[in-house]
Amino acid sequence: MADDDTILYSIPRSHVAHIVLNRVEARNAQDTAFLYALNDAFDRAAQDDDVKVIVLSANGPHFSSGHDLREPDGHGAMREHRTVGTWAGFGRPGIEAQFSREKEIYLGFCERWRNIPKPTIAAVHGKIIIGGLMLMWPCDIVIAADDTMFMDHSVAMGVGGAEFFMHPWELGVRKAKEMLFTADWMDANEAHRLGMVNHVVPRAELRDRAMAMADKIALKPLFALKLVKEAVNAAQDAQGRRGAIQTSFALHHLAHAHNMIAHGKLVDPTGLMGPMKTQAKAAE
Repeated sequence: MADDDTILYSIPRSHVAHIVLNRVEARNAQDTAFLYALNDAFDRAAQDDDVKVIVLSANGPHFSSGHDLREPDGHGAMREHRTVGTWAGFGRPGIEAQFSREKEIYLGFCERWRNIPKPTIAAVHGKIIIGGLMLMWPCDIVIAADDTMFMDHSVAMGVGGAEFFMHPWELGVRKAKEMLFTADWMDANEAHRLGMVNHVVPRAELRDRAMAMADKIALKPLFALKLVKEAVNAAQDAQGRRGAIQTSFALHHLAHAHNMIAHGKLVDPTGLMGPMKTQAKAAE
């Protein structure tokens, strides 16, 4: 296990590391400490030469209710951790501090996890809201319980999409627009039809199915797994993924700056009533 009990780490079988989100009382909402602990766990598995496959799952009724909107001082919390990026500026005035924070713990972490040179499997269940997608999308394979529901309500908050803007690649352009424009829920079967999810299984079978997939992958030579993952990721990046995400991230922060001028806060409160109630209910 990791030192921080909000993230559990184990080696349950040969060549397989298992990382478990364990902030159950907050429905695995992501505060700063939680994300750094998760990043440490991913690093630990990546640097262990005996580990070939990494499985990510969650305890509690939901995989993740997203960013922890109740964290009292996210910028202050940054000073408690050794950062992995070099952008810095977390105490700077204006939008610079917010841009720096999100470039480190949201976009930065997601890109790091996507590029871990080992296969990763996300075993997901329950509700997965906006920032929760950003824990699942960096993984190579997604196995979803049949009770899983997905939602991104960022547009309702006056912001153009989550910081790790994988929507067009995960869903296709038209469904990505529908998800963002409407903030509607998407169920596991629809996500599977669109290719965002590899398999949908009964909730009771989720862990066993994920581990069975990990065991099958772990039979392969590690170096070959690393190479083929890099090849597939490179193919996706050649389609313009990385440049599009950087553009989206800049637009995301343009929206934050606009909302600070127009509303005195990072989000537009006029569209929040329904989605905020949904996120609060998921965190209960």
